[in-house]
Amino acid sequence: MDSPARVDVILPCLNEQDALPWVLSRMPPGHRAIVVDNGSTDDSARIAREAGATVVPETRRGFGAAAHAGLVAATAPIVAFCDADASMDPAELPSVTTAVLEGRADLVLGRRMPTAAGSWPVHARIANAELARRLRRLTGLPVHDLGPMRAARREALLGLDLLDRRSGYPLEMFLRAWDSGWQIDEVPVGYSPRLGRSKVTGTLRGTVQAVTDMSRLLREVRTTVLGWEALA
Repeated sequence: MDSPARVDVILPCLNEQDALPWVLSRMPPGHRAIVVDNGSTDDSARIAREAGATVVPETRRGFGAAAHAGLVAATAPIVAFCDADASMDPAELPSVTTAVLEGRADLVLGRRMPTAAGSWPVHARIANAELARRLRRLTGLPVHDLGPMRAARREALLGLDLLDRRSGYPLEMFLRAWDSGWQIDEVPVGYSPRLGRSKVTGTLRGTVQAVTDMSRLLREVRTTVLGWEALA
């Protein structure tokens, strides 16, 4: 890309060599891919570099560790997050990033809409629905999904001082943004069966870990009455 990117797209990656060629080929104009290699043992990093993506290594395992490493490495004014497993189409990113670019929203969440049977395992869908219900009750916002595709201004995100480095990172981002009075919107995005083996919500073990991490964050919100001392 000759001109500076308006949006850096952060793609946490662990062994996604089969999905990356399609994912990176779908990057829309003005959006630059930052692939954060979270300890891959396959050819993910090489494939990403050859496709023109910026590759950032992050040896600490965890979605939050990879996502935050990408945020720190980004240079564009707007950052977006997207899975690297081909479950979400980067071509849909403008529907998530446009409102932030135009100043109509501070944080935009992509609400996952399954495109085929098997896109979203039942156990993961139930866990997500319960989390969304609790968040609506806590915040009063009409949120339905805390999915991985989202966008916000980079400097503002850094200012939230996010601390979680595991599965609770997306929830902490949402809660801190809400507590800071951000305008949070939600838009629908397609959600397809991923390529390769799932590491988090596609497995029961991963879902349990995600629920554990997010439940801890919600308890801390209640304990501190929307203060954040317990996360330090």
